[in-house]
Amino acid sequence: MSSAVIEVLAPRYGIAWYPWAVQYFFLIAVSYSALLLTVPGLLLGKKDFQPLARVALLVTVSCTLVGPVALLADLHQPLRFWHFYANLTPWSWMSIGSLLLPVYLLLVVVYAWLAWRPAMQEQAQGDGWIARISGWITLGQWHSPRWMQVLSGLGALAMSVGIMVYTGAEVAIVKARPLWDTHWLPVMFVLTGLVAAAGLVLLINRLMTGNNEDVNRQSLKVIFVSMILSALVAALWISEGITGFSPSVEQAFASLQRNPEWRAVALYGLVVGIALTLTTIAMLRRTGWLARSWIAGLLAVHIGWTFRWMVLMEVQTVAKNTAGYYQYAIEAGSSGLLGIIGTFGLWLAALLIIDILVPWKKSFQAGAH
Repeated sequence: MSSAVIEVLAPRYGIAWYPWAVQYFFLIAVSYSALLLTVPGLLLGKKDFQPLARVALLVTVSCTLVGPVALLADLHQPLRFWHFYANLTPWSWMSIGSLLLPVYLLLVVVYAWLAWRPAMQEQAQGDGWIARISGWITLGQWHSPRWMQVLSGLGALAMSVGIMVYTGAEVAIVKARPLWDTHWLPVMFVLTGLVAAAGLVLLINRLMTGNNEDVNRQSLKVIFVSMILSALVAALWISEGITGFSPSVEQAFASLQRNPEWRAVALYGLVVGIALTLTTIAMLRRTGWLARSWIAGLLAVHIGWTFRWMVLMEVQTVAKNTAGYYQYAIEAGSSGLLGIIGTFGLWLAALLIIDILVPWKKSFQAGAH
């Protein structure tokens, strides 16, 4: 019997998704999560939740406006976005998302416009350039009926469910990467989005609204519940790998064996998660600590963003076709650090522009109609 040596060459693919994708997944998750936080105070008209709804609506609009910019940047050639509409592929989650996202953005803007419109109409009665701009934005002094706000809010919520599903599914369907190939990933995107959104509400409440205690308490409760559910989902994911219930989770564990960096990441995530949960409990139990809720807010935003960085960027360093790991060093340019800073800078600019032009801190008059 003759023997032969067969050499198999497996290509080492570079990083496909850049930090722009992390920014988009983070901002859009904060957007739809903050939208959920507006429901009790704005759609249901519960006065105890109106302060929370005011801050959450500001977070929703600012993140909704900036998130798609990061998505366009991640296309590498932003002007080719029209290809999604010229070549519709209903079996592609990205193609479905390209249809959902513009509708979601439009409905969120209409929802916020109707909520802010009564206060802007009052502002338009004054003098100065802001009053003139308010008059243009409100399109006159006609009364907007309550049903318009409810309808736009329900429409935005319906579209937000579509955004949750498509952003999770377009990653979870990639069977070539076992760390992505799990039905728990979309759920974790939603739960960590709620954590980050409530954390951002805490930060804005501290910096821009006088640190309302009701907002702090309600946001901390959202963070606590979301962290407990996240821990449960993580435990279920791990159990699927240990018991062999999910082959993809088993493969995910195997791909990370004997890797000290991933063990350190897992330990870090566990420590930060426990720290946030304990901090939240302590602040809820001690009323005097509510004023320092911004600390929990920072941790919550950190967890929400870092989770997406690990899932979208670090997972790409695990070789698909060969053993070992790819080396990824974040660039300083627009596809790296500058892009991350620039996206957050654009979000901050949107936040400040809204704060200058819109009297969003006033009570929602439409809720009483």
